[in-house]
Amino acid sequence: MARRARIRPLFLGVAALACVVVGEPIGAAEQKEGDTALKVPRFVSLHSDKVNLRTGPGDRYPIEWVLTRKEMPVEITAQFEHWRRIRDWEGTAGWVHERMVTGKRAVIVKGGVRPLYREPDSAASLVARAEPGVVARVLECKGAWCRIETGDVTGWIRRADVWGVYAEESVP
Repeated sequence: MARRARIRPLFLGVAALACVVVGEPIGAAEQKEGDTALKVPRFVSLHSDKVNLRTGPGDRYPIEWVLTRKEMPVEITAQFEHWRRIRDWEGTAGWVHERMVTGKRAVIVKGGVRPLYREPDSAASLVARAEPGVVARVLECKGAWCRIETGDVTGWIRRADVWGVYAEESVP
């Protein structure tokens, strides 16, 4: 299960201000970073085991949540200069500095206990069963299947049973 802590916002009007900032187009500052080739939305993972989610893109905005699970997958839904608006698998969203996310790909098992197979085929031998909330590294995705690794276990899981990859996305 993803760990996070709720922190009360300091100002109620800050959310409205953040919406104005989100609506602005990404300008020259973003192009200088060289990130123009990276599409939004996209999946990344948390770089640290303590990531502050702010109500807006900057240190002056209050912290609303603290995510406490390094390598958990998150989705970047917006960008503003060095700030990324992210969303976790449970829908919690906020702004983080770009240093708090990494391009390493991970998924989180959703729903119930899910089987991992030796091959991308439900008739293949069973390798393990993954509990809901397990975070795993994505090795590759082919069609309806993704090969994942967690701890010393590697296996194939149905793409629909994890959060952190798009339905039609090709992961090398």
